[in-house]
Amino acid sequence: MSQKKSFAQVIVALGGLFLLTGCGQSQAKGTPKDQPLHVMLPSEPMTADPNKSADTNSSSVIRQVMEGLYAFDKNNKVVPGVAKKIVKPTNDGKRYTLELKKSAKWANGQPVTANDFVYSFRRIADPKTSAQNVSAYDNIQNFEAVQNKELPPSAVGIKALGKHRLQIDFARKTPWFNYLAATAYYPLNQKTVEKYGKEYGTSSQKLMTNGAYQLKGWKGTNNSWTYQKNPRYWNANKVKINKVVVKVTKEQNTAANLFQTKKLDEATLTGQYVKGHANDSALRHRMLGRMTYLTFNSEAKETSSENLRQAFSYVINRQTIAKNVLQDGSKPAKNLIPQGDQKNPQTHQDMAQDLGNLVPTDVKKAQSYWKKYLAEQGKKQVTLDLLVDDTDEDKHVGTYIQSAAEKNFPGLKVTVSSLPHAQHVSRSFDKKYQINLLGWTTRWLDSADFLSLAAADKPINFTNWKDQPFNASLQKAAQTDGQARYDNLVKANRRLMEVKGLVPLYQPAEGKLVNPKLGGIKYGLVTDVQYKHAYWK
Repeated sequence: MSQKKSFAQVIVALGGLFLLTGCGQSQAKGTPKDQPLHVMLPSEPMTADPNKSADTNSSSVIRQVMEGLYAFDKNNKVVPGVAKKIVKPTNDGKRYTLELKKSAKWANGQPVTANDFVYSFRRIADPKTSAQNVSAYDNIQNFEAVQNKELPPSAVGIKALGKHRLQIDFARKTPWFNYLAATAYYPLNQKTVEKYGKEYGTSSQKLMTNGAYQLKGWKGTNNSWTYQKNPRYWNANKVKINKVVVKVTKEQNTAANLFQTKKLDEATLTGQYVKGHANDSALRHRMLGRMTYLTFNSEAKETSSENLRQAFSYVINRQTIAKNVLQDGSKPAKNLIPQGDQKNPQTHQDMAQDLGNLVPTDVKKAQSYWKKYLAEQGKKQVTLDLLVDDTDEDKHVGTYIQSAAEKNFPGLKVTVSSLPHAQHVSRSFDKKYQINLLGWTTRWLDSADFLSLAAADKPINFTNWKDQPFNASLQKAAQTDGQARYDNLVKANRRLMEVKGLVPLYQPAEGKLVNPKLGGIKYGLVTDVQYKHAYWK
């Protein structure tokens, strides 16, 4: 699907879409225990398999129905999940030994055991699984060697010391382990996974969960489903809402309308819709531990050029995107790392601020690079396609990029193709695109997660871009800790921005319209809301 509008037309069109605000939301009739919670996702999930999840919508589903070693409490603090307690590492910070709750059960009543975690870790390490997002496991002993087929999956640094006792060994210190244990380290029920094979997690029928809710009614392609309270969850008596109804809602105007007509109790708004609801008492603001950026397909002749990447980076005004296109509190990118992600161990300065603005706007430089690009291509006219999600936010940002590039680059035509999220992600992995508008949400506060988006031979390097100095700095960072590690990560970030391996645009913010009768809803930089903490006031 192709679209082409001027930036001004988008802004004018938006003006007529905002609904009256400030009218608030009230709880529907019915007793609190029987009142379903109605929520939304902005696009479709790809999978419910924790080992294969690589997109934010899948992660959102998984976090409601699965529980890892650790979890998040109502204040978004890391607390024990399946594990009995938060533990400190031994063996110079590289070994974690955990006791598991005997009360932790699968939805079928079977106990969650140490072997369930061992099986999960070995499966995600096994190249046959084709797991695409494995950065949370990189530091685990022998994980990379297994991924590279140098060792068998059984060599991964995890083992059961008993039915409810688990040991995880790392190749190096991993101070962000607690976040990983709460957001990535999930068990798997081996019998169920082996029953469905590659189909595991493709629908709610082909899944086994251990979290506060069970996934019901999701067929893999439909746009609505439910989370039903899991009576066998070890802490089920604390889960107050029995049923959560989920609806995929891509259009911002639709989301706002559903909330105002009391068909949604929680609605997500981005872009100018946040500004349009600024006076609504139900609106809450949230910064995301996320970066939206452009990738250029290095496997395609038309987009494998550094001159092209430089031209687009310099022509884009990130302040304009944040302040005029989005108007929702999003922050212009200064480099690849979002604000609040990582601090200098010595100065405690935020890395995003520490490096300064490495992606300034300079139209003259942009035009100079564009001339070099045309010369190397031997062309005077070029048509390039920009791939985006079929959400309001992505479409508006895509339209701005289209307008800025065509205005300043003679001979350029940009088409904007919008796809449903799952199809967009699949195209990204298959590298069936020219220019791609993507976003990455981290699961822990450490810049390595973002920098790995450009690392050689990583599945989430959608460009297949490779750069020896950049990868050397990442390797050095992986082999050190403390200030030395931080300095190497900074060096990698500088190099990436120097050659524009990726082109960061902005750190997103979002607004949440929340039913005032709903309690237990808190948002964090890297944590999704957990409906198991929600309750009717």
